[in-house]
Amino acid sequence: MKIAILGYGLQGASAYKYFNRNDNKITVCDAGDGANIPKGVTTRLGGNYLIDLDEFDMIVRSPSIHPAAIKKANPEHPEVMEKVTSNTNEFFKVCPAPIIGVTGTKGKGTTSTLIYELLKAAGYRTHLGGNIGTPPLDLLKDDIKQNDIVVLELANFQLIDLHYSPKTAVCLSVHPEHLDWHKDIYEYIHAKQQMFAHQTSEDVAIYNAANEFSEEVATASKGRKLSYEVREPSEDPKENPDVYVLKDKIMYKNEVVCSINDVALLGWHNLQNVCAAIAATWDLIGHNKKLIKQVLSQIAGLPHRLEPVREVNGVMFYNDSFSSAPESTIAAIAAVTRTKVLVIGGHDRMLDLERLCLTIQSFEKQIRKIILIGASAERVASSLQAKNFTNFVVSKEKTMKAIVSLAANSAERGDAVVFSPGFPSFDMFKNFEDRGNQFRKTVKEL
Repeated sequence: MKIAILGYGLQGASAYKYFNRNDNKITVCDAGDGANIPKGVTTRLGGNYLIDLDEFDMIVRSPSIHPAAIKKANPEHPEVMEKVTSNTNEFFKVCPAPIIGVTGTKGKGTTSTLIYELLKAAGYRTHLGGNIGTPPLDLLKDDIKQNDIVVLELANFQLIDLHYSPKTAVCLSVHPEHLDWHKDIYEYIHAKQQMFAHQTSEDVAIYNAANEFSEEVATASKGRKLSYEVREPSEDPKENPDVYVLKDKIMYKNEVVCSINDVALLGWHNLQNVCAAIAATWDLIGHNKKLIKQVLSQIAGLPHRLEPVREVNGVMFYNDSFSSAPESTIAAIAAVTRTKVLVIGGHDRMLDLERLCLTIQSFEKQIRKIILIGASAERVASSLQAKNFTNFVVSKEKTMKAIVSLAANSAERGDAVVFSPGFPSFDMFKNFEDRGNQFRKTVKEL
């Protein structure tokens, strides 16, 4: 079989290793120079890497490549779209175990990890991958058995052409994002709906009842619906959800599961992830509250997700480099209760800043200073000034050492420095991991 693998990043490399067997003849098509592609592999490189795909029997799309780009590059051969598949589609096709899929705008990695740890603690042989860590096809190396459970974090890039659905599908809060990749918010929501669209009446669809887009995503499912809801601390649930926070208790229907004080994760927003994980595992773990308390008390967060790095001279430094949209920075501002110095900014995708600026305005007494960095700095500054907030500095610094030094010098004993950019990293850094690792390393050297 003649196979084209489109894109050679982490997922493309995984696809190559998986399909490079039997009588398959593989061509790697990539926009780059092919420096990272194994020697001896047939390649098609550069700006025209997507053309003439009609000559292949199968086309494996990497998540970064929009299906529309494939169609546009082959105008005389619309039939090529019928040959397009992906790592995620192939994994669903061959995986022998039930899958729990998690999507949403933010919190996917944390929720997926919570589900994984709850199931593992309950004695299940569990596998975690997808958009987090291990590409789906690489999970097959673990010899997945029928009685195992697979937990997949799935982003819109992986879902847009998904032809399968997991037994349990979870949609967290959905907010406008990746609109530089999608043509509009409707395509973004439609992409996430694909994880639910192929469910049967025997499957389970879990959604955030306090988020309109999340509920809309879940309507694509024919499965049994379970909802969760976490509103502001002063608000009780409004939508009669299955899992929810009531005062200081986490509830499953009318049953107390645990106290919010049992949760080691920082921030009210993480209670949404906790409730989603409980909804996804409650029956599988036999309603074991003791186990839930044990696991929740031990998981303090993932790297680059509001990660406590170190306290220096009475100032606590938090690495929230995973924050690539304003909603994440909003959550970080509310989660860290100390007086804080915020570092915000990065590549500007022109997302709406209204809610971010209103949040900063409402937390003004807790904000010592805001340091604005990157390409977005001037626009954020203008938006803050429009709200009469002027306690910020537009930094022209280009190195993490200089940025951290400026933040540290702006803080006082008892404060926190919260590095929660709210924008993508690639105007100054390779990716969010590089950005977060540089922040962590610099803070540890203070």
